[in-house]
Amino acid sequence: MTAPDLQTLLADIETLVRCESPSNDHEALTRSAEAVASIGRRLLGAEPEHLVTDGCTHLRWRFGDGPPRVLLLGHHDTVWPTGSLLTHPYSVRDGVLRGPGCFDMKAGIVMALHAAAALPRRDGLAILITGDEEIGSPRSRSLIEEEAGSCEAVFVLEASAEGAALKCRRKGVSLYRIEVEGRAAHSGLEPEKGVNAGVEVAHQVLALTELADTVLGTTVVPTALSAGTTANTVPAAAGVAVDVRAWERAEQERVDRAVRALRPQLPGARVRVTGGINRPPLDAEASGELFALADSLAADLGIGPLTAAAVGGASDGNFTAGLGIPTLDGLGAVGGGAHADDEHVLVAELPRRTALLTALTRSVLARRAAEGEEEEPAGPAVPDPAVHMGGASQ
Repeated sequence: MTAPDLQTLLADIETLVRCESPSNDHEALTRSAEAVASIGRRLLGAEPEHLVTDGCTHLRWRFGDGPPRVLLLGHHDTVWPTGSLLTHPYSVRDGVLRGPGCFDMKAGIVMALHAAAALPRRDGLAILITGDEEIGSPRSRSLIEEEAGSCEAVFVLEASAEGAALKCRRKGVSLYRIEVEGRAAHSGLEPEKGVNAGVEVAHQVLALTELADTVLGTTVVPTALSAGTTANTVPAAAGVAVDVRAWERAEQERVDRAVRALRPQLPGARVRVTGGINRPPLDAEASGELFALADSLAADLGIGPLTAAAVGGASDGNFTAGLGIPTLDGLGAVGGGAHADDEHVLVAELPRRTALLTALTRSVLARRAAEGEEEEPAGPAVPDPAVHMGGASQ
């Protein structure tokens, strides 16, 4: 199999990296989606659907007349705010590509489009590029689950794990917000008349940390914390965000019950819990068969053997694996520094990993032919008439 042209890959990655796309900036996401669509049009000869949910733009290509059998899944939003290119400019030097969002995961988007373009037939293929993964996929989850529902395989273009490993197991994620209501008072004149929400939220933080289980790998981490208004006022309100990660669904449910059972410790204080389980775990069983296939194909391509990793971070692949759909993650760029100042991509791996993705996709799509069913040539992307464009909720 011929590897994709490296210079074309780099040019397309540069286009996307230079089009900044923070998750909460819908205008930037619209521009980014059009940049992705333009590359896809050129490579695939097909127009994507622009799916807009609550102002956030996602893109979908479908090929063939039937339901999709293979889904290439990625996201074009990043954690980097607009203006990050000024401090983290795009560059390629000494075999290393840098720039905000290059590793997580604009290189992966380009790899997906080039891999699809190299397929001799695309019937049964879908490509979905969402715009809100970095904030938990609140607007795209139902779209992802619907698109994956008929699939035999989902290939997630998130970046690889350390050492170029594929991500074959991911923790599930739960996200909560604990809001505390107290009562304000002058902290010098009559503090006894107040109910200190800052003290109450401290009690809650300590209770939350007790829910972790180091043996089972369950983490419960209070993160963003706020309390009070001025230095001489008893805080009337406080809050804390909580990030929970667990390898097992049972652990997610145990922590969920405990978080919802939190009660105030100070007389007169009130505690309110919002949020819940966001993503189920991606179990090794969901990825085992596809990893074995990828390892075999990598050997044929001369780029193996592959390694598998279990990671604490989650992706949209958690959703598809949670539905029981075979899912293989970490097929995107090789490099490191996701969300960090040293975010980077190893240039030499781009053609090899793109060729592997093409081989994987082709192999799964060819199963029907191997079972005696005739494959049809790739057709144009088929729009879903049930989807309303320009802002309808999914």
